[in-house]
Amino acid sequence: MTPHPRLSIGLPVYNGEEYLAESFDALLGQTYEDFELVVCDNASTDGTQDICRRYAAKDSRVRYLRLPRNIGAAPNHNHVFTECRGELFKWASHDDLYARDLLRRCVEALDERPEVVLAHSGQAVIDGDGKVKVPYEYGLATDSPHAPERFRSLLFEPGGDDFYGVMRADVLRRVKPHDSYHHADRTFVAEITLHGPFHQVPELLYFRRDHPTRAERANPSKRSRCVNLDPRRAGPLHPTPRLLAEYVWGFVAAVRRAPLSAADRRACYGHLAAWMTSRARPGAGERVEDRAPVDPDRLTVSVDDLVAGRQGKQA
Repeated sequence: MTPHPRLSIGLPVYNGEEYLAESFDALLGQTYEDFELVVCDNASTDGTQDICRRYAAKDSRVRYLRLPRNIGAAPNHNHVFTECRGELFKWASHDDLYARDLLRRCVEALDERPEVVLAHSGQAVIDGDGKVKVPYEYGLATDSPHAPERFRSLLFEPGGDDFYGVMRADVLRRVKPHDSYHHADRTFVAEITLHGPFHQVPELLYFRRDHPTRAERANPSKRSRCVNLDPRRAGPLHPTPRLLAEYVWGFVAAVRRAPLSAADRRACYGHLAAWMTSRARPGAGERVEDRAPVDPDRLTVSVDDLVAGRQGKQA
């Protein structure tokens, strides 16, 4: 294991045996190699532990941690970050796929742009077999030099998956840890972008897998998704109105904490007020996974060609 890896990848997982090995292959087959892969197993009850131990035995970059009980997805995401040592950090999902050049291109983007706090790439939604269903064109203005514009964009426009970008760890330590109310990931990313612009590598390198057992599909209601994020959300003390109120307050608190000028802070509050009073904001409720699948004959990208370990998968 590298004593001081440049990049740390945190992979929180619970009962991920179906796709975990594919994600391991994709991450460990990256052209950028100066990283550690810290896996935090949330007391899985399937074959996840055996898969993790097998990969940890084969590759010294893999560090496997197992929690004695299921603490929920959000605390597990936060915990795995505290175990990481790199100056750069990325969360990885156990069921997604990553093109070989994803890490290299994101690290290069951060090295070339010191003002950028997070780098990600073009993405597409894939199905359970790894076939592209929906390519996603990133349309957020998170690259703007103006914090209020970045914030406005994240409020009003359908989001990407910047949560899974490569980030500067020192910036991540300055924001509030990931919470477990409704859409807490959106307020979390919004606070990060108040610290600096993002950069989207203009290549399709990240593949988000949509399948029936993914957390968003397996937990269709707001409350069930929040309980999945943190079991402490179960029970009468956390009704849906509270979870929604915490979501709105999450944006307010993010603006209050961020290192903004008085003028920028006022502008952000203005955007937030407009968002709260709008009943028809663009893309409200839209999920990329729910868009109509594209015609396979129009696709020019092959996941099998881009992702390590995929050779012969569709043969």
